[in-house]
Amino acid sequence: MTTPALTADDLNRFLTENFAQWVRDLALDVTEVSESHTISRMPNSDRLARVGGIISGQALMTMADTTMVLATAGFFGSFRPVATTNFTCQFLRPGVGDWIVCRADIVRAGKSMAFVEAEMVAEPSGKPVARAQATFYVV
Repeated sequence: MTTPALTADDLNRFLTENFAQWVRDLALDVTEVSESHTISRMPNSDRLARVGGIISGQALMTMADTTMVLATAGFFGSFRPVATTNFTCQFLRPGVGDWIVCRADIVRAGKSMAFVEAEMVAEPSGKPVARAQATFYVV
């Protein structure tokens, strides 16, 4: 018997139920989920921007970490608590535009560890803004 696939609505509900208010303040919206990846988007707003209308690095890192955690739920077919054990981020260019879109891909996952990477792209330009990699301990 296989576990039913999760939907974007399921992950948006997990986001509301399981993440701190300040993370929810980013207004992340999961738009796609599968066993191999999850895609979210975040609006560029004055609240998240620093000088010049550039989305702050802290917001980008939080977006990446959160989307990667949600990708593990897509992989497992349910929300399972995970702890970030390692996180790296490379900023490629300023995050400007209307939205940042983050795609998190499961690299490898097992019973106790998950390895995930993410790419963030500015929309509407489609230009890469940052890349991140994380290792999660699966509780």
